[in-house]
Amino acid sequence: MLTGLIWWIIVGLIAGWAAGKIMKGGGYGVVADIVLGIVGAVVGGWLMGMLGIHAGGTVGTILVAILGAVFLIWLTRLIKKEA
Repeated sequence: MLTGLIWWIIVGLIAGWAAGKIMKGGGYGVVADIVLGIVGAVVGGWLMGMLGIHAGGTVGTILVAILGAVFLIWLTRLIKKEA
């Protein structure tokens, strides 16, 4: 169980950091990157599942998490822009 939690934290950190770089916003801090990456992994998994794509393995998991985190950043910027 602890190993799984550590895995989620590591994937979250990598994905959140990478999404911040891709979206030209820089990092958001370690804790925010981890949260963004973990939520991004869930969102990315949902989005990919809707498309019928299922990634496996370490690289696939990280890529899906990055995709989900990028989507979340894009969505929050869109909402902030309209508000």
